[in-house]
Amino acid sequence: MYGDKSGRYIVKNKVQKFGKFLSGMVMPNIGALIAFGFLAALFIDTGWIPNEKLNSMVSPMLTYLIPILIASTGGKMVGGDRGRVVGAIAVIGAIMSDTSITMLMAAMIMGPLAGFCIKKFDQLMDGHMPAGFEMLINNFSAGIIGMLLAILGYVVVGPVMSGILTILAAGVNILVSHSLLPLVTIFIEPAKVLFLNNAINHGIFTPLATAQAAAAGKSIMYMLEPNPGPGLGVLLAYMFFCKDKKTKQSAPGAVIIHVLGGIHEIYFPYILMNPLVIIAPIVGNMAAVFWFNLTGCGLVGPASPGSIIAYLMMTPGPDIWKVLVGVAIATGISFGIASPIVKIAGGKSSLEEAQAEMAAMKADAKGQPAPVAIKDASEVKKIIFACDAGMGSSAMGATKFRNRLKSVCPQIQVSNTSVDNIPADCDIAVVQTILADRARKSAPQAQLVTIGNFLADPALDELYIQLTGKEKTTAASATKKL
Repeated sequence: MYGDKSGRYIVKNKVQKFGKFLSGMVMPNIGALIAFGFLAALFIDTGWIPNEKLNSMVSPMLTYLIPILIASTGGKMVGGDRGRVVGAIAVIGAIMSDTSITMLMAAMIMGPLAGFCIKKFDQLMDGHMPAGFEMLINNFSAGIIGMLLAILGYVVVGPVMSGILTILAAGVNILVSHSLLPLVTIFIEPAKVLFLNNAINHGIFTPLATAQAAAAGKSIMYMLEPNPGPGLGVLLAYMFFCKDKKTKQSAPGAVIIHVLGGIHEIYFPYILMNPLVIIAPIVGNMAAVFWFNLTGCGLVGPASPGSIIAYLMMTPGPDIWKVLVGVAIATGISFGIASPIVKIAGGKSSLEEAQAEMAAMKADAKGQPAPVAIKDASEVKKIIFACDAGMGSSAMGATKFRNRLKSVCPQIQVSNTSVDNIPADCDIAVVQTILADRARKSAPQAQLVTIGNFLADPALDELYIQLTGKEKTTAASATKKL
């Protein structure tokens, strides 16, 4: 049994790591995608305020700027700053092979490939670089390798990606035309709860949606994962029908964070405490996608974070009422299905117990011991909360813990980042158990505190006690203080 658990954990961790690698190329460049989305929403022929001159910026951003940014990011992830430059050069070949499509997927190949090539070249030259020729060799190697990869991109990668995108676009069109796209939600919602939401949205759907939006002006693929309706329905069910007082009181705050802040991770523990509840967001999102497909809805850019504000900002003017109806449908159906499940099972466990159990199960599957005690609390200067993307749950967790510490330990700096970018001066890294391996590689010098959830976890209470010397507060009192 243990081996089976460990095997499932390894597979899930590898899938998440690969998805994180893909989304890691997109996430830092979301601002560019959003800028493109705003320009398209406002100034294209069917936009809110059409403007021919300003519309002229839309196509170059999509065709050239965004793929180059993604490729350069991928190159830097693998090969550092030299990989960034070579990645930007290499992707030009793929772009110019067919400017009628958006080469985001090609950028995700050319960038890491360029980083890998320049990294291997540097390793081969390590210790063999003639004195005085370092700058010459470094500059010429980057230029020559970039040129060769650009030719490879033009001759091979670009045409192959064009063919793949054509096939994928045809597949999406088949799903849309036969009203089968709602079935995708059967995989989306469970994957989100396993913290694969960023990998799915930015690693898979965003490239497909961007290509589709380039041709049609908008894409339903942007709407599949970030719809706040399914999660809102679950939280409302807990708010009205949960028998556990602490969990019920925590739900209204979670609703605000989820709907306005776009932090979907906030509702994942509510599903994990009663796994049967997962049916609610699946069916709710399925109904919403069916409605969006039926009414021809689509967004012009990615809604990131997945808040109702971002969702509407990326919606073309004529589609706003359709989108609002779709969100309402998802919320209502999710609420209707989750409510009886929560009402029946609500007295069996609390949110805090579910979070602690989740952390224990993950640690058991990994074969990890309980978090160790802080060796010397007086020397702790920086605490980093790290999640997969470094933008959602970790930011929320860092803010709460910082507010909790500031009156008693104002000298301790608490901030957040992605798990692969934990700074070298970090003393304590707070991460979800599922990301522990990556955190150790990113910050081997830091003491690791593994948790199940960033908002309320026994390990966070224990860390607070060790840092401050104060007695453990109850979940309710801690919530009031925060």
